[in-house]
Amino acid sequence: MSRPLIIAIDGPSGAGKSTLCRMLARALNLFYIDTGSMYRAVALAVMESSVSANDDIAVGSLAARININLEGDPESLRVRLEGRDVTEEIRREEVTHMSSIISTIPEVRRAMVERQRELGKRGAVLNGRDIGTVVFPDADVKFFLTASTEERAQRRFSEARAQHSEVDFKSTLADMRERDRRDSTRADSPLRPADDAIMIDSTGRSINQVFEEMMGQVRRKRGNAVARGRGGRAQTR
Repeated sequence: MSRPLIIAIDGPSGAGKSTLCRMLARALNLFYIDTGSMYRAVALAVMESSVSANDDIAVGSLAARININLEGDPESLRVRLEGRDVTEEIRREEVTHMSSIISTIPEVRRAMVERQRELGKRGAVLNGRDIGTVVFPDADVKFFLTASTEERAQRRFSEARAQHSEVDFKSTLADMRERDRRDSTRADSPLRPADDAIMIDSTGRSINQVFEEMMGQVRRKRGNAVARGRGGRAQTR
């Protein structure tokens, strides 16, 4: 019996990973794991505790002992922290900012990677920044999804305005650039494409256009795997 399908989607903030992960998970009948939500849940736990965000050891210890779980289908994924539904709370701007800081802590990343691997055993589509390089380096299909910094910032700005957040585009763009810098230069699991990742740039493209390209790649990869499993030669283009 073959193992469950694992699809990894990595890339910077605002590239469209969450939306496309949900679409792929629904189309392929797979569990959706939003790893960013897990880091946000850790950030919320830190904010609600007496732990200082500057104390890496204490934050890592907290991340290792709290219970974070994901439930529901791709379109209605719920995030639970110690049994409490925090799906809406973790989307607050201050939690987002805190998560970008604590997610650089090696101990936090190790705790989350262990949990993500456990959740993914059933087969899943996962999005994040180190899925194809660290969490599931043997994923069946790996994508690295990106877009221009300006377009990604505009998407975040529009989302924040829709939630009635008092933000301006200039600060959103600056925050995006700073987060990119932190993600790509951190010592533990820096943001980078896996060597065998399929690179996709969503700049100026609709979600449906990108989705169709990704589904085509998944079908091709699965077809090649079946051919190899039957002892045949996988076709190449």
